[in-house]
This record gives sequence, C-alpha cells and structure tokens, in this order.
Amino acid sequence: MAPQNRSTQHIFDIAIVGAGPAGLSAGIWLGRFLHDVVLIDSGDPRNWEAQEVHGYLGFERVRPAELRGRGREACRDYDTTLIDARIDRVIHHDRDQFELLSDDGRSISARRLLLTTGIRDDWPNIPGLERCYGRTVHTCPNCDGYESRQTSTAVIGTGPKAASVALAMTTWTDTITICTHGAPPNFDEPTAEALQRLDIDVITDPVELLEEDHRELRSIHFAHAPSIECQHLFIAMGQHARDHLGAQIGCERNEFGFIIIDAHHHTSVWNVFAAGDITPGAQLAVRAAAGGAEAALSIHHSLIPAERRVHRQC
Repeated sequence: MAPQNRSTQHIFDIAIVGAGPAGLSAGIWLGRFLHDVVLIDSGDPRNWEAQEVHGYLGFERVRPAELRGRGREACRDYDTTLIDARIDRVIHHDRDQFELLSDDGRSISARRLLLTTGIRDDWPNIPGLERCYGRTVHTCPNCDGYESRQTSTAVIGTGPKAASVALAMTTWTDTITICTHGAPPNFDEPTAEALQRLDIDVITDPVELLEEDHRELRSIHFAHAPSIECQHLFIAMGQHARDHLGAQIGCERNEFGFIIIDAHHHTSVWNVFAAGDITPGAQLAVRAAAGGAEAALSIHHSLIPAERRVHRQC
C-alpha cells in the first residue's frame, strides 16, 4: 500500500512508538490533556516471559502482560488510538510533521514523536535457557535479585558487565559463580582480585545445558567442567537500544547507544522525545512509567499555542 497523500492524511498530535510502561503512561497522560494520540506497538516486549513486576507502587508482583493490558485499556478510555504494527521507517518532513511507515503498509503522521521502544538483551544459545527465563533466569539484578536471596546463583557473561552483575548479587547471596561460556573472562586485575576476595568462582568452560524442573533451574552442565547446582541465573552478555527510528532521524546517542535527552525528555531532534529504557538510566518499570508521564507533560506544553502561554519578562 502506498503512503497516503500528505494533504489529505489525518495528522495526529502525537505518535508514540512502543507500548511498554513508558509509552502507555505517556498515552494515558496525553489523552487526559485531550490530545489526538496514536500509540503503535510491535507486540514484542523485552520481558515477554517475566513472571512479575517488582517495586511498582500499588502493583507489586503484577504480571508484565497484565500491567500492559491495564495500560492499554486506560489508553482506550482516554481515546488514544492503538495500532499493532512495527514501524520500519520514519520520515521527518518538517519540524512539525513526522510520517511513520509500518510493516503492514500504513502511513501515520503526527506533529510530535515519542520514542519508547526500549532495549533488547543479547542472549546465549543454551538449551534450557528459554524454558527458565522469567522464572529463574533473569537479566536485571535490581529487579530480581531479591528473589535470588540465599540461593546458588550464576552469571553468564564476561568483562565489566558480568563482574558488575556478580558483585551486585552479593547484596542477596554469597554463593555466586560467573560462567564465561567459553570466552576469556576479560577482567582487569582489580576486578579479578575483588571477585576472588568474595569467593566468586569463574568457570570458562562452555555451557552445554541448563537442567530445569517445571521451569525451575536446578543445575548448569558444561562441556568438560563438572556441573554445578544453581537455582538462579542472570544473563550479562550485553544489550542494545531498539533505536532504528532514532538513528534514522539523527537523534544523538551516548557511547552505549542510548538516546540522549534533556530534563524535559527532548532529544537532539526538534519535536522528538524519548522515555524509558531507550534512554540512559536505571532500567525499572516504575522509572519508565514516570519518564513517560514527564515526557507527556513536556509534549503537551510544546503543543500549547502562543496565545495560551504566559510570557515572562526578564
């Protein structure tokens, strides 16, 4: 399907790409401001099998799918348009109009753009891992470290990322093993000494299999090294921002690939905003939701016409 003629196409006030906590929160708030909002989501969330959201005031232990479902219903209550599609391309026609082209041939135009597409974790190819993900295999010690307290816990990864996750886990357990999955550990001398002082073992043999029972991790089997008992596993093999749209229109990013925003969630591109895990900061659902709300307020203020503003004199 060819894009619609720009002169006849409906133009939304705001297009939000990504319906996680940040995007849904923004959709709710912008709906409350009576804006014409479209929220587009590919239906491929990062935490697709996570069992619970933790530390979210009033929603402790809610399932991520339930939280997203409630958010979508609230958006509908405020007349936000929901579209299930993947946005492949964004065209910045001018400072006040963006055209989004979806994988199913749609063309969606809006005056403001909010990117809340989050991140994607890098995963090793290990049999059994997918079965345990969300219950006893995790990616974030801040989110799921408490559930691993006083258990035998492993971290898969190398370098500073794996070391930082292992050291973070010492808050909850003193039985920690780093598995490099056949790669060199890549720890500098101070890091290696710190791990040794805390009795954190490092196994460099490739992991062959995660043994589980009803999605509960029981042990890790290696190609040559003896297997180890393990009840929780954290993946620390890297992550990347889902930022193909921000890259297309030239949003400035930091050295880790996250979109840089100012105090008002505005990116380096005029009228493009970002919130949630795609921006630098703690990767927590509650923080993403708060960021979505803050971005919504900034977007709303950017749309207020001049005659409704107070002009301050210096």
